[in-house]
Amino acid sequence: MIKLILISISLFSIVLSSCNVNPNEDSTSNEDSTSNEDSISRVDSRSNKDKVIIQEWMSQNLDVDKFRNGDKIPEVKTNEDWIKAGEEKKPAWCYYNNDLSNGRKYGKLYNWYAVNDSRGLAPDGWHIPNKDEWKGLTENRIENQTLNNDLDKIVELRSVAGKKIKSKTGWMENGNGTNEFGFYGLPGGNRWVDGSFQDEGYVGYWWSSSMLDAELAWYFSVMHDFDGINTFANAKFAGLSVRCVKD
Repeated sequence: MIKLILISISLFSIVLSSCNVNPNEDSTSNEDSTSNEDSISRVDSRSNKDKVIIQEWMSQNLDVDKFRNGDKIPEVKTNEDWIKAGEEKKPAWCYYNNDLSNGRKYGKLYNWYAVNDSRGLAPDGWHIPNKDEWKGLTENRIENQTLNNDLDKIVELRSVAGKKIKSKTGWMENGNGTNEFGFYGLPGGNRWVDGSFQDEGYVGYWWSSSMLDAELAWYFSVMHDFDGINTFANAKFAGLSVRCVKD
């Protein structure tokens, strides 16, 4: 098991590990990761709340084809069947462009009905992060810096958080990141509601478990030409990557 452990020297810590996921090429490179499980990268990520907050994240995208109870998740290849699954609010997954080689790099793309299925998409002991947990991946690191309520400084720091979760390789048009957070964020693209595939090499998309309304759910993304993190709501029909957080 490949592990990258980020231990806070104050009140907040994030641990990134690999578990029940498909190994991606970037997370095993000499440049971007380590095979030594004892290697530790220290960060100061104090939370302003008077309690210990720990997040342990998978360091790779989810790549399972069964729910936690053992039921198979349907693989959906054709555009027509992808649309039908969305209309019927049924779980579905696919590889980008229905190409297994993309699955080896990026894991699977899931619609939100798979994310929210009561049988459990995440492996035992893990869960899909909600909107607040996604924000916690970066924002608590900002809170501990001496900002003196400097709104411009806060905006500046948040505007580069995306670059820090992007992998050092794999992004088009010089869009690589620094992987400072050890997240190994890769540009796995998405499957749109009409079944078409978009943005591989340019954008990484990840579902949250939080929904906006009956039709839309929140997701987070990073782009090749933007160093911040985007937070938007997308149609639940769409196919996006998934990360998990330890219970």
